[in-house]
Amino acid sequence: MRARAGFWLAAALLPALALAGVQRHVKHEHWTTEYDPLFRKYTKHYFGAHFDWHWFKAQAIAESGLDPDARSPAGARGIMQILPSTYEEIKSQNPFLAGIEDPGWNIAAGIFYDRQLYRKWKQKYEVQTAERLKFAFASYNAGYGNVLKAYRRAAAQQGEIKRWDQLAPHAPTETGRYVSRIEGLMQVDD
Repeated sequence: MRARAGFWLAAALLPALALAGVQRHVKHEHWTTEYDPLFRKYTKHYFGAHFDWHWFKAQAIAESGLDPDARSPAGARGIMQILPSTYEEIKSQNPFLAGIEDPGWNIAAGIFYDRQLYRKWKQKYEVQTAERLKFAFASYNAGYGNVLKAYRRAAAQQGEIKRWDQLAPHAPTETGRYVSRIEGLMQVDD
């Protein structure tokens, strides 16, 4: 009897489990293009014209599914899921920013914050460009201090850490999944 119940449970869950592994890339028609001009604008402003703005759209998908009204249990808000306290810090350096609820300002603040984190990993630890964005995304998710602790644990075991895959096993599990999700969203199957 138990085996039969297990079979039916597995049969019922199999389609859901199969769909859970499906991920639509950042350029898929499923995702709105409404905010693309903002991602382009603020990526160019904070990272330069050469930088692929899709990384930040992928981050926003991982954060909120591009929902401007999203709120986390911790109080993070908007498309980029910024905590109000972090937003106020960012706003103190960018007084032109208006409300956290406005999608444009939320995206601007999120990309600005990514830039700050990106620079920290270059200045202090000389993480190379190709990997630095992953370190910045991890810091955005878990907090710079938490990722720095993971970095130090990894360095104590492995020596110099220059790649995300060296650090990932030492980072919080949720953070590893977060960075992997962003990377997965950037994989476009032609």
